Amino acid sequence: MAYDLEEQEQIANFKAFWARFGNIIMGVLIVALLSYAGYNFWNTHKRNQTVEASALYDELQAALAANDNAKTQRIAGDIQNKYAGTTYAQMAALGAAKTAFEANDLKTAKTQLQWAADHGNDEYKAIAKLRLAGVLLDEKSYDAALKLLNDTYPAQFSAEVSDRKGDVLVAQNKLAEARQAYVAALAAMHKENPGRQLVQVKLEAIGGTVPAEAKDAKANA
Repeated sequence: MAYDLEEQEQIANFKAFWARFGNIIMGVLIVALLSYAGYNFWNTHKRNQTVEASALYDELQAALAANDNAKTQRIAGDIQNKYAGTTYAQMAALGAAKTAFEANDLKTAKTQLQWAADHGNDEYKAIAKLRLAGVLLDEKSYDAALKLLNDTYPAQFSAEVSDRKGDVLVAQNKLAEARQAYVAALAAMHKENPGRQLVQVKLEAIGGTVPAEAKDAKANA
């Protein structure tokens, strides 16, 4: 009988607990289940997006190899419109910018590079801005190019940014500043960087002197 009374007391306590907190517990469980279902749906959606974007990017690569600028632009636009959140969209923008530039379609090249600069991750943004500065240099939009180069870049792009600044400053005939930019580029470059020799040539061509440490790096490379 003592066991029955204890069991009845436990049942009564559970009923009282459930009457007080049951709705809250059910609400939390429902939210958790919905969150889990949403998480699985989102992951599946992302995987599908990546697979579909990859297939389109393969088509874009073929168009690039064929130097088909019109087809490249069309495919890049599809990837950007449908799969903007994937890395393939950023790569497509850079590839489309390259074919546009080679086709002398600078307007489209700038548009594609600006898209990558606006939507890419830090690395792709930096690459896009550097290339866009190069297009602006070709257009003799020097102030716009320098403004872009004075933007924030990841540390690993310091050498490329300084090198491109030097090119723009040379075009403006600001040789003293250009020399400083090239020296900064050399200072930021790894000793095995294949671009070192070109920067040194550009620096010496405008009357600059290659720093001793840069010469040592070249000799030891």
